[in-house]
Amino acid sequence: MIADIARNIDVCQYWRMSMQGVAASCCPGVLRQRLERAQAEELAGAFKTIADPGRLLLLSFIADQPDAEACVCNLVEPLGLTQPTVSHHLKILTDAGLLARERRGTWMYYRIVPERMAALRDALALPSGARATRLARAAAKAARR
Repeated sequence: MIADIARNIDVCQYWRMSMQGVAASCCPGVLRQRLERAQAEELAGAFKTIADPGRLLLLSFIADQPDAEACVCNLVEPLGLTQPTVSHHLKILTDAGLLARERRGTWMYYRIVPERMAALRDALALPSGARATRLARAAAKAARR
């Protein structure tokens, strides 16, 4: 139901700022359960997006700002990147759902999408319970070899 509402909001009102893929349920834990091919491709795409040093700098800088948002006008100089490079990286991060943007007058403001970042973090979280015990035993056995 919530996914349907989000999809309808995306289509009708916020077509430039998609909420698709924001929910943590889209990204199951890699170590917690076996992934389907589509899930693996989605996760790989998201991790590929953040695998660039310039994009990591942008995410880190924006996350460090008050309210985890920054005006595009304040992103070029502190990061030492050119304006076209910053714009390119911002577009890729926004398309991946890691940043959201909002126009305020003539400027665009970018903010971290915490749910999407949490989904990526949770995808790599170690499992708990019996599966965690099995993984720990396998790691200990491999270390003894």
